[in-house]
Amino acid sequence: MEPFKAISLKLTSVMVFIVMISMIKATADIVPPGQAVFFRSAFAIPVIFGWLLMRGELLTGLRAVSPLGHVWRGVIGTTAMGLTFASLAYLPLPEVTALSYSAPLLTVVFASFLLGERLRLFRIMSVLLGFFGVLIILEPRLTLLSSDHFASEAKFGAALILSAAGFIALAQIHIRKLVQTEHPAAIAFYFSLTSTLAALLTAPFGWALLSQKTLFLLIGSGVLGGVGQICLTLCFRYAPVTVVAPFDYASMLFALLIGYFL
Repeated sequence: MEPFKAISLKLTSVMVFIVMISMIKATADIVPPGQAVFFRSAFAIPVIFGWLLMRGELLTGLRAVSPLGHVWRGVIGTTAMGLTFASLAYLPLPEVTALSYSAPLLTVVFASFLLGERLRLFRIMSVLLGFFGVLIILEPRLTLLSSDHFASEAKFGAALILSAAGFIALAQIHIRKLVQTEHPAAIAFYFSLTSTLAALLTAPFGWALLSQKTLFLLIGSGVLGGVGQICLTLCFRYAPVTVVAPFDYASMLFALLIGYFL
């Protein structure tokens, strides 16, 4: 186990993903979730190929030992991504970020039940304190805690992101199992391929015509998504889920920096 390397990779993935989700948020009023998932996934594939070419692992990196495992990873991850992108149209980004912090808590709990990892009181308390601490800090911005009428759109958005958090936790558990037999690039590649194909099925329901700016944001989200997916997958090679999951909370720091400077 190499916890320092695992935590460094996790923090990198968190930073990249918060930039990616900010780009998706900027297009959420125009672009349907299925179309956003397509760009996020399709343009991650060249990043994975490039990474393998640089390492000289193109053939070994895409070998699938457990095809069914990749299918399930794709289904779970695509569902999580679609629900997250859909919630961005109903809630402000800080609220989506705050509510998504239920994912690390669920990941730690699921890891105990599904992977048999030891659930230490210190870790579970740290996750709980982090979650409630973020909610307290964001309370003035949270429409969910406002005394005003709880709009139906806010309710729907909250339900979407909380459901997404559950699927995110399941996806991280599944990745932890897959890395025991699969190359990290294969996990990232087949996830991107599965989600790209799944997103194409939503095209008949109406995709938006894209401006040059929107197209740039969507392609950029895909490239960043590929980088983040590789880092996230690699981190589970070096430490248990319960070690790296709490570092999801670092996304609040990155979100504040993005909000301040951009």
